[in-house]
Amino acid sequence: MSRSTKKGPYVDERLVAKLKNLKSGSKDIIKTWARRSQIAPEMIGFTFGVHNGKEFIPVYITEDMVGHYLGEFSLTTKFSRHGGKMQRDLESKSAENEAAKVGAVKAAEKTKK
Repeated sequence: MSRSTKKGPYVDERLVAKLKNLKSGSKDIIKTWARRSQIAPEMIGFTFGVHNGKEFIPVYITEDMVGHYLGEFSLTTKFSRHGGKMQRDLESKSAENEAAKVGAVKAAEKTKK
């Protein structure tokens, strides 16, 4: 559920204090655990190390990210893939297509010689 617009965006005070100490466009990574903090326009151009529970993921802030939360750009789980019979069939078809392409290229090289 989104935060009420009359309350304004939530930005952690410690992040604001760290931003004031750095110069604009600095290459330093600002480490933070404040995933719930919204991205403010003052943060554009900085790189934040957002903690995902295991490590700090570097997130470079751009104009498009303003209004979103820092945690949205640092995933906490690793997506492997969807499984099942249908996925295996798709992978086998793509492997066959790749093999056919490689065979066609090799045949074309033999005919040139």
